[in-house]
Amino acid sequence: MSKLFKWLLNLIVVGISTIGLAFANVDLQSLTLTMTNDPSKNSIQVYDTSTHALLQTIATNGKGGVSNNAFGIKQYNNLFFAAANNGSNSVTVFQRYGNNIVLWKVVTTTSAPVSIDFGHGHMYVAGATTVDSYSLHNDLARDGTANLVLTEGGTPPLGSTSQVGVVQNKLLVTLKTDPSPGTVDIISLNNGGAISGTVKPVAGPTGSQTPFGFTVFNDGSSLITLAHSNQLGLFRNDMFVDVIQSGQNAPCWATHDGKYVFVVNAASHTVSRLITTGQNIFIDAEVAASIKSGSPTDTDQNDHTLVVLDHTTTSHLNFFSIDPFGELQAQGTPLDLGVANANGVALMAP
Repeated sequence: MSKLFKWLLNLIVVGISTIGLAFANVDLQSLTLTMTNDPSKNSIQVYDTSTHALLQTIATNGKGGVSNNAFGIKQYNNLFFAAANNGSNSVTVFQRYGNNIVLWKVVTTTSAPVSIDFGHGHMYVAGATTVDSYSLHNDLARDGTANLVLTEGGTPPLGSTSQVGVVQNKLLVTLKTDPSPGTVDIISLNNGGAISGTVKPVAGPTGSQTPFGFTVFNDGSSLITLAHSNQLGLFRNDMFVDVIQSGQNAPCWATHDGKYVFVVNAASHTVSRLITTGQNIFIDAEVAASIKSGSPTDTDQNDHTLVVLDHTTTSHLNFFSIDPFGELQAQGTPLDLGVANANGVALMAP
């Protein structure tokens, strides 16, 4: 073994040990992030989930302005975080270092970005008319793009895109086109996780309207809200296998903690709790919690905590703990964010 190699090896070991000691002395916190969505100067606000204290405000170096969507911001493995700069045709990607969020890179998108998800070593961005894939292993290089399409043919009109999500080896993108039932686009991925370009459009259930937010289960099924017909759909094997009435008005956003699904109802200002099987949806509690501070606009859960974003003349974060039976317990009063049109919320566990 050469002296140079030994010196380099010792340097690496010392460096790793130093980093380990530094992080050992940091009290890692659960972080809650939201996007100001400012149409001229977008930024991210970072809060301590436990104390609700503002820890950090960091610019995205882009313009906000997205609305009527889900996953306008998204975290991945509690290490990465991304925000859609709708007015700038860009997405800003951050990395987490301890309790700090640090800007990593800004990437351009092929259409105005609306929704973000991660998986297969990639970031996926659904925009107004396209969906892009970016490799996390290749410095966020864009390695695939597909054009979104409607079941009746043609390009989705502006404002149609709602959410993108990874479902095993493919993507789903929901497209709302009232008064038609809308479309769920199924986008194929290659073996490396990049978008292959093949898109299969599936129509929303007959008599339904507005496929909007959804949550994905490990078995490959998804619960998709059908917001303007007040319905919920179970999507599996590229088709809707069950559709039920929600009992609440405008179910829009969905997330799940274990077997419990939480659906946020925009017009009713409530959160419902559901359970799904491979074939059916069951309503466990039509109203599991109420959102009294404003109209809900997004939700996320992590580490048995649920957060709901709302806004009236200002925006708020509503914090709930989730017990083993799916019961929600409010944690403090709604937090005033001091901005009018915040969009998106994401939780990063310690």
